Amino acid sequence: MNEIINYFSSIPSSHRSIILVGGITLFWLIENAYPLFNFKYKKWQHAGINVFFTLTTIVVNFLLAFILLKIADFSVINNFGILQWLPQMSIWLYALIGLLLLDLIAAYLVHLVEHKVKILWRFHLIHHTDTWIDTTTANRHHPGESIIRFTFTALGVLIIGSPMWLVFLYQSLSVIASQFNHANISLPKKMDTIMSYFIVSPDMHKVHHHHVLPFTDSNYGNIFSIWDRMFGTFMTLPREKIIYGVDTHPDLKQHNNLKNLLKIPFQKPT
Repeated sequence: MNEIINYFSSIPSSHRSIILVGGITLFWLIENAYPLFNFKYKKWQHAGINVFFTLTTIVVNFLLAFILLKIADFSVINNFGILQWLPQMSIWLYALIGLLLLDLIAAYLVHLVEHKVKILWRFHLIHHTDTWIDTTTANRHHPGESIIRFTFTALGVLIIGSPMWLVFLYQSLSVIASQFNHANISLPKKMDTIMSYFIVSPDMHKVHHHHVLPFTDSNYGNIFSIWDRMFGTFMTLPREKIIYGVDTHPDLKQHNNLKNLLKIPFQKPT
């Protein structure tokens, strides 16, 4: 564990980029070999839009990263936050608790709030307009949403009192988890079900991308499935019945036009 702590305490930006690109490449290859749905779409064109939003997410997080560093250092130096107040324990248990709490605030909570607050939903909507969910969809977030998610992450780091190595570890796992549960891959149903008791599996997250309520307002988690099960937001739907997209924006041209996607949060709701 000390090796992990040392690595993530000073993980180079290039390594974080490798994790991002490597994950997309891996799941891209797997979903091509074992697709859940055989989409009739221009895969590279679709990927181009989503990669653009991935790059804007990277830029936002890079520009604001110093805030996380300052907050994490403040928490450790001033013994502030949940992790700082816990008694001595195994470093493995300490890391697991930290990851669970970061996932609760920086993934589950912000996701839930984005669905419940209208102005935030208008930014998050871009993610749901994708009707061809694959691994590139994972970071299809409007730049405005990237700032919203960063704000919750920063709040989470402060409340939890997370050291920076744990933040970097969480972010790395979160990227891979999101790429995995968005990937257009077909796992054996039994395997997927068993997996969903512990982490957010592909089938579990695909339910969240079903085009109508109440399924859209379910399964908010990213890494761990415990929060959806604990707070009553867990739902299931046979994969054969899932229809991607969002019923308020059914026009294919709209959600495959980059300029329009960028403007959606500022358009008058219909």
